[in-house]
Amino acid sequence: MTLLKEFILPRLLQWLLVIFIGVTITFLIPRVSPVNPIDQALSRLTAFQNLSPEATIALRASIEDLYGLQGSIFEQYIAFWKRILRGDLGPSFTSFPMMVNDIIRKSIGWTIGLLGTCVVIAWLLGLILGTLASYYRNRWWSRFLENSLITVYPIPYYILAFVLLMLFAYYFPIFPLVGGGRGTPGLTWTYIRTVIQHATLPALSIIIGATAFRFIMAKALTSGEIASDYVQYAELAALPKRKIIFSYIMRNTMLPQVTDLGLSLGAIFEGALITEVVFSYPGIGSSLYNAIISADYNMIMGITLLSIVGIATASLLVDLSYPFFDPRVRYR
Repeated sequence: MTLLKEFILPRLLQWLLVIFIGVTITFLIPRVSPVNPIDQALSRLTAFQNLSPEATIALRASIEDLYGLQGSIFEQYIAFWKRILRGDLGPSFTSFPMMVNDIIRKSIGWTIGLLGTCVVIAWLLGLILGTLASYYRNRWWSRFLENSLITVYPIPYYILAFVLLMLFAYYFPIFPLVGGGRGTPGLTWTYIRTVIQHATLPALSIIIGATAFRFIMAKALTSGEIASDYVQYAELAALPKRKIIFSYIMRNTMLPQVTDLGLSLGAIFEGALITEVVFSYPGIGSSLYNAIISADYNMIMGITLLSIVGIATASLLVDLSYPFFDPRVRYR
């Protein structure tokens, strides 16, 4: 009972509060924007036809009702929460009558497959290479890794994406230029192979930069652990190097590393916007970009809400899992 009351319940309440505030801000931002989505929708619908004033007023009322924009701001807020709790994100402004849920459902698998894999690979590479490079800091390969990744780290990942695109899709056409796959979707090797080919360059552009960041973080954390008394004692006791590295050093640097992994996995629901646009990858990022340039507020709010819930949930799970990774943290 003490565990539930003092440890789990406060974190669940904090999770609910974060989601409540995030949803409220998401609701308010489009409504204070100078761009009126209803006027844009009316302009598109009446671009090639003339309507009487009565018909225009009726059409405006129908659109406002359709997108949940009727009534006072408080009434809209209550209706918005009711729709959210039902899992109804409303129709898309630019892809009407397609629902936002359907668009997100079609693109989220691509983003999770790409970013989920990239985050895990980059995290493992950065953690292992950074720890080894710090422990064996006088080796030539350690200095080579550090110099190479420190040089790569300041380069924005979208610049890497453009460079990879030009090199391996244009000048040396090894990989496809755009898209997420080719052929009839299905669990066949022919289709899976095309998905892997299309995802290779976007994945590399993300993994290289993310690995560089995690390498630097792991190396800095490891440097402090190497100087600790228990590692020095383990060295004097002639324990195997592998045991010292993985049981003494890496385990005691896991807390910030696990936090970074959890939050990065939670953030994949917002997509890799620029990378997906550069490679025309059919993920959440591309859908968000199209929604932004066309002022599709329902779509923007849907992806934003998904990202808020993802990051808040990842933060909650990481917080609850701390005692499993760090022996200094206890539930009581």
